[in-house]
Amino acid sequence: MSDFEKNGPNAPKGYFAAEAAGLQWLAEPQVVPVVPVLEEGKDFLRLERLEEVAPSADAAREFGAQLARLHDAGAQSFGWSPAPTAWFGPLDSPFEVATAEHEDFPDFWSEDRLRPLADRITRTLGADGHDTIDEAIDVIADGAFDGISGQGTEEPARVHGDLWSGNLLWTADGATLIDPAAHGGHRLEDLAMLSLFGAPFLEEIFEGYEAEHPMPGDWELDLCAHLFFGLLAHVHLFGEAYVDQAIATAEAITARADQLGF
Repeated sequence: MSDFEKNGPNAPKGYFAAEAAGLQWLAEPQVVPVVPVLEEGKDFLRLERLEEVAPSADAAREFGAQLARLHDAGAQSFGWSPAPTAWFGPLDSPFEVATAEHEDFPDFWSEDRLRPLADRITRTLGADGHDTIDEAIDVIADGAFDGISGQGTEEPARVHGDLWSGNLLWTADGATLIDPAAHGGHRLEDLAMLSLFGAPFLEEIFEGYEAEHPMPGDWELDLCAHLFFGLLAHVHLFGEAYVDQAIATAEAITARADQLGF
């Protein structure tokens, strides 16, 4: 067995501990492959080296079902983190996110994730852009996306938290999770991040998920609200290139909330 070491002497204190704790928490239910942690230090993380294979439709469907089972394993609250500190973003420029616990999703998502980030990027968004973003956050805070497609109320799910396609490695053992920002969240967070930059066989992943955990027919229209944090984070990390997409997503959130009667 070979290993892979992530290291960063300038990484924030607790960064590697948080990643290790997140990987171990995601692996705990034993329902989806997660890269094994071999050793953790204050400025490094040693992981098992994964051998990649080409993705396939069958592997994608199986991963979708596994992801649903991971979400169903649950978390103790929204915003809860398996480590005292939590981070989002690449190793060379992560930013800290809150780990306060919340009983409901809207409060966690709007007040601990979206508003702090929107405030950081006000100058990049411009006045009109910030107003559009703020309006979308308000409708999320009002509970438009508390459930799925306006139905019910979601319980806290065990989510990866940064599940864009680059954090999903296809191996002989199946699609394997790496680089989490794990926390108690809404199940659509992970599905939305997979859609943000187009994971391979995305529709097959969704098919596998729905076979394990049935969803309302128009659930994909909710994804805009759950990829919003990822987009705002990209504006914060990478600048103006993502502003137009973030504003268009904010407009889609407001339109979807209106469609749902909020």
